Amino acid sequence: MAFGKQPSLLPFFGILSFLLLFHPIATTTTGIRLNVVRKPTPEVPIFREAPAFRNGESCGSIETDPIHVSMTLDANYLRGTMAAILSILQHSTCPENISFHFLCARFEPELFSSLRSTFPYLNFKVYRFDSNRVRGKISKSIRQALDQPLNYARIYLSDIIPVDVNRIIYLDSDIVMVDDIAKLWKVDLEGKVVAAPEYCHANFTKYFTDTFWSDSDLAETFKGRKPCYFNTGVMVVDVEKWREGGYTQKVEDWMGVQKQKRIYHLGSLPPFLLVLAGNIKAVDHRWNQHGLGGDNLEGKCRSLHPGPISLLHWSGKGKPWLRLDSRKPCNVDHLWAPYDLYRSSSLSLEE
Repeated sequence: MAFGKQPSLLPFFGILSFLLLFHPIATTTTGIRLNVVRKPTPEVPIFREAPAFRNGESCGSIETDPIHVSMTLDANYLRGTMAAILSILQHSTCPENISFHFLCARFEPELFSSLRSTFPYLNFKVYRFDSNRVRGKISKSIRQALDQPLNYARIYLSDIIPVDVNRIIYLDSDIVMVDDIAKLWKVDLEGKVVAAPEYCHANFTKYFTDTFWSDSDLAETFKGRKPCYFNTGVMVVDVEKWREGGYTQKVEDWMGVQKQKRIYHLGSLPPFLLVLAGNIKAVDHRWNQHGLGGDNLEGKCRSLHPGPISLLHWSGKGKPWLRLDSRKPCNVDHLWAPYDLYRSSSLSLEE
């Protein structure tokens, strides 16, 4: 089969670095080059090129049957992002129908180049998230990584992605998909703005401080709801309903309360819970086997929960690539390793 090849975008990075401040970059490319390793840059790891994944015979086109996925793009988590993308494509029946929307805090040509050379066939756009949107709104949490502006970008998805994208799956960078993402994409939201696994056995009260629960007005927030914990690292979002319902402003309002009264300790999660807990479409727990990174303080090893698994999520302090590199991996980290495209600089490099 012959494939066309589009001109390289890399010579135009000087111009693109300016344009991306105002416009997303849509990229597609074709051509096959297997197992090529790039020379490293000081900040960005090197990765081997992933194989091409093609649609099955039953697939429609990306124009008629797209699956939109959003993730953040950050040098510190790039290794996780690459593994997540590979896992999604590898287990998808219609990988060419998946359109990725990446959010980055600033334009870094090396990240764009790394993504393109690792996945030459990937349909994706990159958007700059303006960190000024959350300046002065972030409160210090129990883990520094949770305080990064990009961690809050998911709140502003509806303002960033194109208006013709009505539904999107938001995923954290520390996941691997072991099932067809189309199954998650097709979930019936039943009129809700968000679908995600709910964990009603968790102690919901611990996500908020005594200051919150002792304030009668604040404690009334959940009146008429049966709030349950859900993890914002895996969500199906009705973007149109999010916009129409002004949910960005609702989340921001709670961030403002937090600045005044310290009503929670955990980054961007609690304001989502305050707005949406008890009012989401619950999906099967198999779609977020979360907590594999341990807690937010020590990141100790955890075992898998019983039951079927479609998505593994290393939420918590411990990340599988760091534990593997330290030669002190947890058992669950070996489930992540097969998707790792990283190649150390000690390997011989091809021009």
